[in-house]
Amino acid sequence: MGEYLNPGNDGFKTILDDVYVDKTELIDYVNSTIDTSRKLTHFSRPRRFGKSFAAKMLCAYYDRSCDSRELFDGLKISKMESYEEYLNKYDVIYLDMVQFLSNCGEKKNIVKELQARVIRELKQEFLEIADIEEKVLAYVLSAIATKTNKKFIFIIDEWDALFREAKNNQELQEEYVLFLRGIFKAGPATDKTIAAAYMTGILPIKKYGTQSALTDFREFTMTRPAKLAKYVGFTEQEVKVLCAKYHMDFENMSAWYDGYSFNQIQHVYSPNSVINAIMNEEFGNYWTDSETYDSLKTYISMNFDGLKDAIIAMLGGESVRVRIGTFQNDITSFKNKDDVLTLLIHLGYLGYDAVERKAFIPNKEVAEAFADSVSGDKWEDVAELLRDSEDLLDATIEGDSDAVAEALEKVHSLNSSVLRYNNEASLSSAIIIAYYTARRFYKIIPELPQGKGYADLAFLPGRGVDKPAMIIELKYDKDADTAIRQIHENRYDGDLKKYFGNLILVGINYNKDVKGEGMKKHSCMIERV
Repeated sequence: MGEYLNPGNDGFKTILDDVYVDKTELIDYVNSTIDTSRKLTHFSRPRRFGKSFAAKMLCAYYDRSCDSRELFDGLKISKMESYEEYLNKYDVIYLDMVQFLSNCGEKKNIVKELQARVIRELKQEFLEIADIEEKVLAYVLSAIATKTNKKFIFIIDEWDALFREAKNNQELQEEYVLFLRGIFKAGPATDKTIAAAYMTGILPIKKYGTQSALTDFREFTMTRPAKLAKYVGFTEQEVKVLCAKYHMDFENMSAWYDGYSFNQIQHVYSPNSVINAIMNEEFGNYWTDSETYDSLKTYISMNFDGLKDAIIAMLGGESVRVRIGTFQNDITSFKNKDDVLTLLIHLGYLGYDAVERKAFIPNKEVAEAFADSVSGDKWEDVAELLRDSEDLLDATIEGDSDAVAEALEKVHSLNSSVLRYNNEASLSSAIIIAYYTARRFYKIIPELPQGKGYADLAFLPGRGVDKPAMIIELKYDKDADTAIRQIHENRYDGDLKKYFGNLILVGINYNKDVKGEGMKKHSCMIERV
């Protein structure tokens, strides 16, 4: 058992001791690729979405130096046809690139040092090549295959760490890519030495121009996870089972950590956040930290036309169209706002609708990260708006319609360049931003079906939240009385009153044609049911 060759199953044992969701069906997929033209798999996901868990699971399953039957018996993979055929049958080469980079010497020697360490362990295990002087790993693997007729399973965790750590060192990046190409280039040499490879990363494989740096890998990403979508994070059913087992409120869990969706799976949760909420018995922001705040702030403050408008629209609950094709799959080669938004999708800050080709802020946890990252000169107007949102919520609950109208005037004046009111839909987006703090306590639902029609905005309090539900009806070039009257006529309050107790009805109107100095363009009327 070594650090790089056959690392054993201790890592997977540790995972099983914690809150665990059975994702071992992924092994069956990798089994199906062994010794086929599909044997090279790259699966990119954001930080803390289970990449390392999957890598350790695969190591434990394939590693011939240990007996992992007791760990896998009873899990989903044990019931599958491929289980016995490959269990602990291969020599595994495991490269944890984050750990390696943190322990290596000078960056300029990274590739040489990595190869030297792996070759050293191979020589200790395979005495047939003990005297070989070769320093290129691909050639050493070929020599072993020639003498022993054995193939390897490669597991590379966070393969793109070097691109993040040495983001401006193109020479080192190219040397690293050439090293990987030497091992994984399709052809007789790779067929002779590699049975399968599974590689994880935060970003898709780096592009040079329009071409992938490693063209022979099959890619599964946050924009196109395809058949691996259910392994991106936790599914809704998996989270429901966890909530029942650990007595957690599913409704709150969903509001905080759901929101990622793909063609195959509509509800995907951030795994690390779900697990931390269960272990701490408390909902909160677990995925983000100070490092991610700083990086998000850097990206959303980039000076590309339309980027700030897109971010503000998403803060208001809208989805924005994004072209993902020009992104070079790194953190330096940005040409336009779409490249920045595509990076944020891969980092998990945005969800992506592949059918509509639109990006959006997925859940309450990520919304808080955006709110905390909006600061500095470029964002001061929006930051001030978010700071004021708590006062606006209090004024609404207290029934102070004049204060609410005044606050909405400020929202419009602060953001008139981007929050252009053209209809009730754009007014709705502005209202959601104005009430941004309410996300902590409420699930905000645009166009909630109720009674005879739809409520423009429904604010439904989470379980245990001692605040009233709110129905907000929006009007454009009419009056607040009309909005309140429509709520009563459509009986929006019926079902909500039954399920959520106290209820506040809020009518808001924006009239762009009001004339007369000092007259307000926004009007508000509030009723408590």
